[in-house]
Amino acid sequence: MNNAAPKTEGSRGAFLLDSTRAGAGPRGFEALQREWESKLGAVFRLPALSPDSIGDFRVKARGARVRDAAIVDVHGASGARGNAILGNVEDQVRMQVVRRGAWTVGDPRGRDEQTVPAGQFLLRHVGRPSQFESAPHTTAKLLFLPAEMLGPLLGNRSVTGPVDAPELRLLVAHTNMVHATMADLSPAGVQGAHSALIELAKAVVQGQFDDTEPRLAPALTQAAKDVANSHLADPELSPAMLARQLNVSVRTLQRAFATAGDSVAAYIRGRRLEEARLALTAPSGRWSISELAAHWGFADSSHFIRAFKKQYGQTPAEYAASTRPAKPDPAADRG
Repeated sequence: MNNAAPKTEGSRGAFLLDSTRAGAGPRGFEALQREWESKLGAVFRLPALSPDSIGDFRVKARGARVRDAAIVDVHGASGARGNAILGNVEDQVRMQVVRRGAWTVGDPRGRDEQTVPAGQFLLRHVGRPSQFESAPHTTAKLLFLPAEMLGPLLGNRSVTGPVDAPELRLLVAHTNMVHATMADLSPAGVQGAHSALIELAKAVVQGQFDDTEPRLAPALTQAAKDVANSHLADPELSPAMLARQLNVSVRTLQRAFATAGDSVAAYIRGRRLEEARLALTAPSGRWSISELAAHWGFADSSHFIRAFKKQYGQTPAEYAASTRPAKPDPAADRG
């Protein structure tokens, strides 16, 4: 794996901002500008927005810089347009992953314009400042990546595809982990996060990733958990199903989970039991034990009860009884 990223001072930084309250306007943009320039500005410049975008600026954003790469998640309540500046580098590889709304990019001469709709991503090599426009209520992940490592793979082509492509799922899972752990990473952890980020971006370019690379195991594990969490009530959920969704072998997936001392089946069972536990205490109606067992994929009530007691130390009925509010004592009222 190529670890040739420059070792610059302040090789990481992170910010979180919410200016979506009504009337944020220029103050919201100024807050983002301060955070962006202090945390990401050593490598990446904040795009120059049009005056009308600044006048109605309402956005939630979080950003993280990992050495010579940056990850920015944005949800724009308002639309925006402007010029994306290259900053302190000659060129970049940029990616837009759009979950909602639309993001349009093009060069200042009005050529090569591309719109990324909801559910799609665009990855391309940018050698000059470019224009962009986002529709109101657009939710997107923006990645700024070093051209030195990815440019030769891309050449002059753009890579597009669905956000649920296996390689992109792994990349997104990794970027979310970076946001969650950046403050606690050691210098070696920052280096590892950077290496995995570049390797996963290469996988998106090539349409496949190196499933024997141990540093990619956390991203593969998290991507599998994300898929599992969205299919917990699906009777077809299994290690084999997750492996198919992520385009890896079951053995590769099991090996990734094993690095954290876990297994795929144990994770699925644990999450299903947690959902069943929450259902037992839900104020809006009660589930029977047999209904819970069937809904969360257990063979029968006996299997469900044994698994629940092993995890929580009580049977489902005992747990439900222990969480019910105590009935008032009439004798106490008379006293």
